[in-house]
Amino acid sequence: MKKLQIALILIASFFSFGQEEKKEEKPFKASVYGFARVDYSWDTRQSAQVREYHLNLWPLDIKNDTQGNDINATGASNFLSVVSRLGVKASGPDVWGAKVTGVLEGDFFGNTQQTIALFRLRHAYAKLDWEKTSLTFGQTWYPHFIPEVFPGVANFSTGIPFNPFGWATQFRLDQKLSKDLTFSFTAYKDREFGAIPADGNQNSAVYNSLIPSLNGKFEFRNKSIIYGLSGELRPIKPLIESNGLKSEELLYSPIFFSYFKYNNEKFHLKAYGITGDDLTHLVMLGGYASIQNGANPVTYKGIRTNAIWIDLASNNKKTAPGFFFGYTNQDGFSGTADVDKIFARGLSTTRGVKDMWRASARVDFKQNKFRLTPELEYTAATHADVDLTNLKLSGNENKVGNFRATVSAVYSF
Repeated sequence: MKKLQIALILIASFFSFGQEEKKEEKPFKASVYGFARVDYSWDTRQSAQVREYHLNLWPLDIKNDTQGNDINATGASNFLSVVSRLGVKASGPDVWGAKVTGVLEGDFFGNTQQTIALFRLRHAYAKLDWEKTSLTFGQTWYPHFIPEVFPGVANFSTGIPFNPFGWATQFRLDQKLSKDLTFSFTAYKDREFGAIPADGNQNSAVYNSLIPSLNGKFEFRNKSIIYGLSGELRPIKPLIESNGLKSEELLYSPIFFSYFKYNNEKFHLKAYGITGDDLTHLVMLGGYASIQNGANPVTYKGIRTNAIWIDLASNNKKTAPGFFFGYTNQDGFSGTADVDKIFARGLSTTRGVKDMWRASARVDFKQNKFRLTPELEYTAATHADVDLTNLKLSGNENKVGNFRATVSAVYSF
């Protein structure tokens, strides 16, 4: 009997030892996530748009033919699934006493209009997380895009061009100052949504600058409220040569933004406001201009853009209506100057989008991992003449609007 007991103990010890060894051999964990999505959109007017009308920016200005008919008063519609997403989350053993995680994620939106339906990198980063401090390295959201505070619209725009959007390769330090208050410092470089290049080379204005964009942000967060306040200095160097001479001129653009969210069992309310120069990297209006100053090298002026939005939605688990309203404008620059060239979104040397607003209503129908969302949206824009001394917009104003109906279906996994 004793021999049998000893044998059983040895067998149990063997299997226990094998399980411990197995755990040590597989310290890393990884999981796949994503969603399959299809969107149908129907528009009443031609718009500035991205990826075959998947993302509408603003309704285009009046363009009359020889008989006085507005060519842009023409509708459009499309079915697309290019925003379907695939990602991997991973974690592993502690590094220097910190929990370590990583994310690799992409979709099929493409990086340009010509590469639509090709796989595009969204996130690729690692994070070290201590008790009160965390470090993030790699490509992830701009500090201006707050994952918990962005419009819940059905349109894939996520509120563009009223809400900043995009990713950047970065270094971010998050430090908890108290239980509810955190300070974040981010140094980043644009990639996909960079400044419009003056020399025609993608992202050249960003990588020619030795100084990265520097952002500081305070955020208060508890069970019901998120509130943040942030300031940034963004340097770019559009040219290294101007009229045959070496150029060291940089454009320093200030950016300030604030955001708020209130959440309870029945509903949530989100709000956001931003003001700054040269916000094209955030897929917003504005940009910068080169200035004729009678000397070499050339100098630059940033174009001021302002935007605000509010989003109110139900927290019902099955049927959740929501409403969005946003407003944005571009306001040239202070003082006067002799503008040479303009590198901006929604602005040329003759005409531009003075301001625009958008209102939309939606209902999320949800069950398990499936969501169906119909949405009605109206976007109005004012186009006006450009004053080339300060890039203000006034005179010969045209007010145009676009009505969009969208139905979005998403199955997540």
